[in-house]
Amino acid sequence: MTYVTNPMPAQIAGSLLEKAARAETATIGHRRHMGFVDKAVQCVLPGRRIAGTAVTLAIPGQDSTLLHHIIQFLRPGDVLVIDRLGDLKHACLGGGVAAAIKATGCAGVVIDGPCTDVPEIEELDLPVWCRGTSPITTRLYNIGGSFNVPIACGGAVVMPGDVVLADFSGALVMPPSEAEADIDWALGKAAVEPEGHKRLLAGEKLGERTGASAMVMAKQQG
Repeated sequence: MTYVTNPMPAQIAGSLLEKAARAETATIGHRRHMGFVDKAVQCVLPGRRIAGTAVTLAIPGQDSTLLHHIIQFLRPGDVLVIDRLGDLKHACLGGGVAAAIKATGCAGVVIDGPCTDVPEIEELDLPVWCRGTSPITTRLYNIGGSFNVPIACGGAVVMPGDVVLADFSGALVMPPSEAEADIDWALGKAAVEPEGHKRLLAGEKLGERTGASAMVMAKQQG
């Protein structure tokens, strides 16, 4: 296997990222179906929320040579999304790699595989979404890998330059051409939810509010 390294993608406009950082993945999940990373990929540091430009990396199981090389290209506002090509055993990110990534200003990392050294990640305050932890780490075997190519992360297709939004519910990836409409919709929904919750607490029936009760009654037998 050889290395494929492509140029860095154009970064998402700051105005869109500012809105994205205020939206919740679960709210967008009321409207959108594509782009959600497998729910097993969760943040190792509770309460973190990030939005940024996808920078993609695919590295084979035991080898993280290319990861060490490409960290120097990461920019503030980027989110490094790593396809582990099916490997769930080897942790490619620990304390040293986390420190190097943190120094670039990168917004966070999403890994379709495990990490290690959680206390050091917490000390560095680097937001990392991954499939739990592993004590078995990658090595510099110089096998190969690909940088800024289309990848898969937790079943989601990720293109360099996509919008990445990750929070306490999980991670979501959206093409820039589709992201703003879904983010605006989510922010609008979030703005009216508190009033709706008050009405439910005051006794309004959820089935009547959503129309579910009318649907059931229309098909009810007997």
